[in-house]
Amino acid sequence: MADPTDPADRLAALEAKLAAKREPEVVKSHSEEHYSQAQLAWRMVIELVAGLAIGFGIGYGLDTLFGTMPIFLVLFIFFGLAAGVLTMMRSAKEVQKKWQEIAEDEGDAHGD
Repeated sequence: MADPTDPADRLAALEAKLAAKREPEVVKSHSEEHYSQAQLAWRMVIELVAGLAIGFGIGYGLDTLFGTMPIFLVLFIFFGLAAGVLTMMRSAKEVQKKWQEIAEDEGDAHGD
């Protein structure tokens, strides 16, 4: 039986009580560690708008330079739209790949 006057026994009893009272460690969810859905949506919108804006700028500049107002403007707006969509698709694949890696890591950690 433990001696109540022994400091080592008292310390061990105190540590046992503290361990029982402590809250379990909080594991961060993946939404906190990685992109949230809103951040991903904003990223894709910005990529699309940036592609359109760059296409508009190039088309307007060429039309001003050559004096052919709507031709290059329309053409490069479509090019900008295509570039923006391709960039969005690349970003979506990148995020999907990260989520698959996380899911595989979780599966390995749980012994599945």
